[in-house]
Amino acid sequence: VPDVLAPGGGVGPGESDEQALRRELAEEAGLESFDLGPLAWTRTHYFELGDWQGQTERFYIVRVPAFEPSPLLTWDELSTEHVTAIRWWTLGELDAAPETFAPSCLRALLRELIESGPPAEPFDVGV
Repeated sequence: VPDVLAPGGGVGPGESDEQALRRELAEEAGLESFDLGPLAWTRTHYFELGDWQGQTERFYIVRVPAFEPSPLLTWDELSTEHVTAIRWWTLGELDAAPETFAPSCLRALLRELIESGPPAEPFDVGV
């Protein structure tokens, strides 16, 4: 089980990816104003959790100035989603961190993104 996950969550009925992303980033980080960039990566992760057999994730590029995360959800609400902390990471901190990230190749993906920009087409990054 990864220690560190990107913000996000399920797409509700009738909700677009962009609407879901805007809702989740506001709820989990307090980020309410941003320009949505391209879809960069996808990830499908299969696991059993009751009737739920896994999920497909889509990672979009969102660039914002630095800000102090201030979730709209309370910490009690966040804890029901297994969120225990919210923070920014530098590449150096990612490289030095003992934590397990999802996707597992996140460090390399972010370095490639910074060095070369978004991929021409979104691709699956694996678990």
